[in-house]
Order: sequence, then structure tokens, then C-alpha cells
Amino acid sequence: MTDQPPLHPAAAELIARSHRLGADPRNTNYAGGNTSAKGSAPDPVTGDAVELMWVKGSGGDLGTLTAGGLAALRVDRLRQLVGAYPGVEREDGMVAAFDHCLHGRGGAAPSIDTAMHGLVDAAHVDHLHPDSGIALACAADGEKLTAACFGDTVVWVPWRRPGFQLGLDIAAVKEANPRAIGCVLGGHGITAWGDTSEECENNSLHIIRTAEAFLAAQGVAEPFGPVLDGYEPLPEDERRARAAELAPQLRGLASTDRPQVGHWTATDTVLDFLARAAHPRLAALGTSCPDHFLRTKVRPLVLDLPPTAPPEQVKERLTALHEAYRAEYRAYYERHATPDSPPLRGADPAIVLVPGVGMFSFGKDKQTARVAGEFYVNAINVMRGAEAVSSYAPIEESEKFRIEYWELEEAKLRRMPAPKPLATRVALVTGAGSGIGRAVAHRLVAEGACVVVADRDAEGAATVAEELGGADRAVAVTVDVTDEEQIKAAFAAAALAFGGVDLVVNNAGISLSKPLLETTAADWDLQHDIMARGSFLVSREAARLMTEQRLGGDIVYITSKNAVFAGPNNIAYSATKADQAHQVRLLAAELGGLGIRVNGVNPDGVVRGSGIFAGGWGAQRAAVYGVAEDKLGEFYAQRTLLKREVLPEHVAGAVFVLTGGDLSLTTGLHIPVDAGVAAAFLR
Repeated sequence: MTDQPPLHPAAAELIARSHRLGADPRNTNYAGGNTSAKGSAPDPVTGDAVELMWVKGSGGDLGTLTAGGLAALRVDRLRQLVGAYPGVEREDGMVAAFDHCLHGRGGAAPSIDTAMHGLVDAAHVDHLHPDSGIALACAADGEKLTAACFGDTVVWVPWRRPGFQLGLDIAAVKEANPRAIGCVLGGHGITAWGDTSEECENNSLHIIRTAEAFLAAQGVAEPFGPVLDGYEPLPEDERRARAAELAPQLRGLASTDRPQVGHWTATDTVLDFLARAAHPRLAALGTSCPDHFLRTKVRPLVLDLPPTAPPEQVKERLTALHEAYRAEYRAYYERHATPDSPPLRGADPAIVLVPGVGMFSFGKDKQTARVAGEFYVNAINVMRGAEAVSSYAPIEESEKFRIEYWELEEAKLRRMPAPKPLATRVALVTGAGSGIGRAVAHRLVAEGACVVVADRDAEGAATVAEELGGADRAVAVTVDVTDEEQIKAAFAAAALAFGGVDLVVNNAGISLSKPLLETTAADWDLQHDIMARGSFLVSREAARLMTEQRLGGDIVYITSKNAVFAGPNNIAYSATKADQAHQVRLLAAELGGLGIRVNGVNPDGVVRGSGIFAGGWGAQRAAVYGVAEDKLGEFYAQRTLLKREVLPEHVAGAVFVLTGGDLSLTTGLHIPVDAGVAAAFLR
């Protein structure tokens, strides 16, 4: 393996600058903006020095930019494209031409903003989307405000869709205004430049901070107007309870065209906006910056009822508003679509605003849903700034459509990898802090699901959630499955974290290995409370939530070979496993009409990594069979037809097979995962 060539100093400086700028949300939003640096390097063929430009490529994020996220291009070839430019009506074709300017192999695909960086006569360029800059860019008299704020050091550039022409415009602005350090792009953001990386960064920060100070000093105190009577935020506990109650219904509505994951936000910024008199008017105007509405859609769905409205009235109204939203979105598409426009991508909202409760955002995964919410918070900040000094005036709806249904955006979507089998699905796994439950959680996340790691061991659940990648993939909840209130709280946590639940794995359990005459009534009750009663309670709450979502779902029981096989000295355990096995059949028959499938997995001899076996069951079973406890897994393997030890990962594989899509018409099934125990064959 050969070492990678050292990073050019200009590129290294660029990455460091990008990290600093991207680390502060006041400077730019997630995956928003781009930065560049120019420098000299030898041509690999001739050895002659050539001027290169390194620029953040398409789809990357400044705060986490790496060398692989940069595109490297020849500046001379980039600038020669000016002579080949066919005009604004055909500028989209220039993006493909950037590929002919690339220097070397690898790196990121050049973004639409490459021309801005290459054509501007400056060694370093930053293009950012700060809330303060966009507030000026989206104010009705933004040009005058920009002059009042900056004088002639920052120049106004009227709205133009990102592309080659915008790069030409900004290059001309810089040439015509030698004192300028940057510009405000109408309806869009800011661009700054400098002869050194430090100067460029300082100029970017000067524009951002000066705009912040100007808005604070010149703006009115309450740009969103007075608080509407009755629209004050609900108390926190009540707010969380209402959000958990509404989330499954909203997720179901937002998933009418394609499944979505949800995210709930109830920051002071959001709650204050929704309490104020101006919020219906401003929300209807939609977001403006292209980075915003590409993630939030052209406008949100806004509930027009106060927080104190009865829950059933709220749900009924949300259903009606959703139907109206879909009709209006289709009309928006039809108003602006041309014969060569990409097809309508879906008419459901990405943002739902509920006064007193907060904001629900939706996307193809948790990160996308969370980031959509973050972008709408940016949009609220922009509206506040614009309204404070003027009035909020976003770009025309037709321009928003041109961006949203831009062929270049469509091409970017086509390049994205195919979704994993369990993408958009939310799973809740009980007993997931160790053993089989932990393995199931790992497999489901690997296949694209979000997972709620439920376990009575809070530390164990938290550890597994962290292993799975943190809050965008998994959250931990502490739950004793014998406690109805704790179960309800676990599902409420799932609704708040991901919008709902689609897949439940009943895995929590204990094992007591005793002869009949030594089994006490307390042993029997404990065994049945945790597994028979506990799985019933979990399934009941799952069915209630899934009914609210109207998306169907899966319930999987981890039962046991012992559900059908009679062995000595485990009457309480085997009887409760038989109870669970029949729950599978009963619930499959009852819930099938709702699209909820119920299946089971019958493992045996899962010793390695098992919390149950480590908790005493292993020693008890080893004593029954007369083998050393550390040889119990080998003992179980030798009594099977395949002579192989069953591991937690094998059980997790069966759960995936049942829920991954290939068995979508299967319900009421039990799958043995026991390496072949003839006495436990299903009949």
C-alpha cells in the first residue's frame, strides 16, 4: 500500500478554514455553502507550474470537510469556459464541462457553485448561508439595507439562480468594486473573498457579524407581533405528551407518498414564532434560500388551532389540512412544470407546525428529518431579521420551483445509493441491552432502521445505543416490561425521537431452571409477568401506535425451542414461551387487517453473549446436563443436526429475514433457529 501524497498547503488551509466556519451555525447551515482556495502546483505531465483551485464539492459539509470532499480543477481551463458559455438559458450544461477542468484523479464532484469560485479573481473565496446575511438578502428593500449596513465594502447582487451566470455576475461585481470584500446575494446568502485564507475568513466573519449587529441595532423589538391569546406554549410535560400523541398520526400523514422518519423540535425559537400573530402570514410565504426550501419544501403545513384545542379536534383538523396541503402542492407543481420537468416527487409536507407544541419535520432518515427542522429554524431566524428592519420578501414561487425541480438536483438524487432494506423503519427492541436483543438492534441498524434500545438496565441500553451510532440511529429507554406506564413511556419516547414505531421485537426475558417441586408460585408469576404478560403489554401498545400511524408494521416474538419441546426442570420458562408462541398466532389473526404482521423466532442454546445464561440460567442448565458451564454452548451444538453453535447474530438474522421485505406476505410464522433440533420441528 502506497502512502497518499501530502496535501497541498493551500488545500490544507482551506480545510482548516472550512472547519472553523462550519463549526458555528451562525455562519452557515449543515451541508450549506462552499469554500475554495487557489495555489500553484506542478503539472504531472510537463512539470510546469499550473494554477489549481480546490473547492468543496457537491453535497459535502464545511464542518466535517475532508480532502476527499474537495474537487481540484485547473483555473486556466475553468476561465476558458467563459468563451464557450452558451448563455443563461443553457447554463446547466456548464456543470458537465467542469469535469473537463479537473486535475488528477479522485476527489468530489464539482458543485454548481464552482464557477463562482473559479471566475472571481481572488485566491480564496467563501460562499455561505448565514441567517443574518440571508435576512438582508430576503428583505423587501435588501439592496438599500445592504448599503446602509456596509457602505461600499459589500455589494448587492440581485437574485439569480446558482450557476455559471451567477459566477460571471460576482466576478464582474468584484472587478467593478475594488474596495469590496464580498457581496450579499439577493434571496440567497453571502460571498466573501481575500488574498489569503485568513483574510477571506475574516471578511466572511465581518460580513456575518456586522449584519447581526445591524439587525439588532436597527430592528424592532417584536418583529413577529404580539403573542396571540391562547397560543402560548404548553407547559413542558404537557407539551411532550401532546407531541408524543400527535407524532404517529403526523408521521402517517407525511408518509402518504413514501415512508418517512420524523423529528420533533420545541426550542424557544420555534415556540415563540408559533405563538406570535405574524406566524400564519410568514409561514405561508415559505422559505427562501435554496438550501432551505430544498429540505423544507416550498412551505410548511401549519395547524390553525390553539394549543388548548381538544386532541380529537386537532387530529381531525390535521387530516383535513393535510388533504388541502397535498392538493395545493400538486397545483403548485402543475402551475410551473414544463414538459421536461422531473416528475412530482411527493405532495406531503416536510415540516408541520403545531402551535404550543412545536415543529415536526420528516425525511428519508433521522438525519434528514432533523436537518430539515434545523433549516426551518434558520428560516425563522431569517424571517425575524427581515421583519425587524423591513418585511420578509422571499423569491418568487416560480423561482423556487425552478430550484426544487431543477434537473441538476434530480441528477444528484439519481446518484444517491439505493436505500437499505429497512430504511425509514423504526424498531423498538426490548431486552436490547445485551445478548440477542443487542445483536438484533445491531442488525436492524445495519440494514437501515432506527432503533429504540429498550432495557431495564439503563447503562446497558445507553451503551448499545452509543455503539449503534448515537441519536440519529438509536436512542436508549429504560423500561421494565411488567410496568404498563413504563411501556407507554418507551413508545412515547420512540414517537418523540423518530415519529413512531414500525417494528417491535419482544425479546425481554429471564429464565428460571427448576424442577416442578422446587418451582414456587413467585417463580411462576415472575416468569410469566416478564415474558407472557410483558410481551402482551408491549404488543398492545405497539398495535395502538401502529393503528394511529396507518402504516402497518411488524411484531416479532423471540420465543424458544421450548415453546414446542418438552424438557425437564423448566416448567415456568417453557410454559411462558408456549404462551408467547400462541400470542403470535392470535395477534397475527387479529392484526392482519391493519397490515400488521406478527411472527416468531424459536432459538435454542444461545449461550455466548447471553445475559440470561450469564445471570444463572447457564449454571443451572449445565448442572441439569452434567457439563461444565463454559462447555454448555458446545454441548448444545453437539445435540443438533448441524452440530453448530447458535449465536445471537443468527437470531438477529432471522428477525431481519422476517421484516426485511422478502417475506412481506408472511404472518403467523415461527422460524426455528436452533441448528436443527428434530424434537422441536414444527408440525
